[in-house]
Amino acid sequence: MSDAAVSLLILGGCVGLFVWNRLSVGVVAIATALALYATGLIDATQAVAGFGDPVVIFIATLFVISEGLEASGVTAWAGQQLIERAGTARNRLLVALMLLAAVMAALVTPNGAAAAMLPVVVLAARRSGQATSQVLMPLAFAASAGALLVLSGSPVNVIVADTLKTQTGAPFGFFEFALMGVPLVLVTVIVALVGGRRLLPDRSPSSLPADYSEHVETLVEHYELDMGFFRLRAEAGSDVLGRRGVDLVVPQDVTLIGVQRASGAPAAEDDVLAIGDVVVVTGSGSGIALMVEQHGFAVASTPLTRATREALLGREVGVAEVVVRPRSRLIGEVAFAGVVRGGVTVLGVRRLGKDRGGDQLVLAEGDSLLVHGSWEAVEALSDDQDVLVVDSPELVRRQTVALGPTAWRAIAVLVVTVTLLATGVVPAAIAGLIGAAAMVASGVVSPTRAYRAVSWQTVVLIGGLIPLSVAISSSGAADLVAGWLGDLVGDGGPRVLLAAIFLLTLLLGQVVSNTATVLIVVPIAVAMAGDAGVAPAPVLMLVAVAGAASFLTPIATPANLIVMGPGGYKFSDYWKLGLATTAAWFVVAIGLIPVIWST
Repeated sequence: MSDAAVSLLILGGCVGLFVWNRLSVGVVAIATALALYATGLIDATQAVAGFGDPVVIFIATLFVISEGLEASGVTAWAGQQLIERAGTARNRLLVALMLLAAVMAALVTPNGAAAAMLPVVVLAARRSGQATSQVLMPLAFAASAGALLVLSGSPVNVIVADTLKTQTGAPFGFFEFALMGVPLVLVTVIVALVGGRRLLPDRSPSSLPADYSEHVETLVEHYELDMGFFRLRAEAGSDVLGRRGVDLVVPQDVTLIGVQRASGAPAAEDDVLAIGDVVVVTGSGSGIALMVEQHGFAVASTPLTRATREALLGREVGVAEVVVRPRSRLIGEVAFAGVVRGGVTVLGVRRLGKDRGGDQLVLAEGDSLLVHGSWEAVEALSDDQDVLVVDSPELVRRQTVALGPTAWRAIAVLVVTVTLLATGVVPAAIAGLIGAAAMVASGVVSPTRAYRAVSWQTVVLIGGLIPLSVAISSSGAADLVAGWLGDLVGDGGPRVLLAAIFLLTLLLGQVVSNTATVLIVVPIAVAMAGDAGVAPAPVLMLVAVAGAASFLTPIATPANLIVMGPGGYKFSDYWKLGLATTAAWFVVAIGLIPVIWST
């Protein structure tokens, strides 16, 4: 059996396993590379070369840069600004949401844009009285179109640009994709406006992503934060030193809540006050001012109440509601409003639905506490084994804080990275590494979060399938398939050739990820272009467009899957609007690509 036939058999097995969908795509990709090695089509170095390919490195860095923009609140801020300005009219809101999704996809990839925009769009749909099914699928489709605005918008763009560089010595420019991306974004919006009402279902699921826009107000009401508390620290020279906290004489309009030792532990009834100990009191401002003056206290913190919302939740600080876990080490400890533990301050304590913040309470399983502190300390509670966090602090922050403290650093890193990519001063992989490293070095993203941000499944998928793309080309399989398709196309000319490649890519891309599809189709498309005497640039741009046209099924792209649940969609809902959008893309691609890039 010839090498070409073996490589095509392995290709068929790879596609079959993708369609079967019982194995992880990463496992399928690695198994494909191992099969190529076992059959002698590639050597050991070639089998693993994909994982060190500059394309893979660049794609991995894009995930870190994308995470920086999301974690710093840039994406949430953009969504909030849009809702405020777009209003609730259906068409105006839909256009605004789709255009923002397209722009964000260019910055943070379609999947990142869909995930970041999801809570914003659900909130916009609620406020405008629309079903989420009427807006979420257009959001995903617009994100796919927006990926074609810049080189870094999608792994597909990077793959075809790298192939063009291999073929001609010059890749597509960073903004060259926008020559197709802009028309495709516009036509995607038009199709959704004209046919969306008829082609999309009118339903909302029973469960939707949480809306945290009124989160602080809800917590303030629930924990009755009306008076708040003062934390008064005993200083050297204070006349309370050596006296028990319970023996303190407080003004009539002031109530002693508790005492916390400098070590952080609540003081026992017989403990005497020492330097650094904190007395927690509540009451009138005048009465507490009198205490400070008479006893020489220093005010460590002032009340956080419904009147000080900005101090409760902002760029630097946030709140979280936690519940004491079963078998928690906190069970049996004393807690009260004003005590500080693990970098967060307890604002309120509730047991069985009743506020106990003004009392010293021995904690029991199921008690709930409202805590306040820096976002770093609040988000760390998600990993605390002693409490359960009711609402994800990270999600709360991303929805409610307009721009985080690191937002401008993230924007600056993005500008530098885009400038390096647009000017071509350094290779794309180096520009990406500079951007990703700057996100970590500037404190926008922690090293741990940077590792988590990378979609390792995507990295393994691309790294494992690059050897397949090489084998298809080097074994002669690409020329063989190109010859078969060329015979079907005949002498129809460049547009017929482009149409055939579009349909091949489109059909494969509905059941296999668009990244895997493009890696498979690229060598075949290049061979077909060579046989027909067509330049590689228009063919490769056509592959990028067709690869992004993943609209007919929810499994065609993660962005489609992300909106499936919140949109209440069924598998069969996608093909209606998807087919109309695909047809529009086909017309635009076949009409414009031969004009923009000479065949």
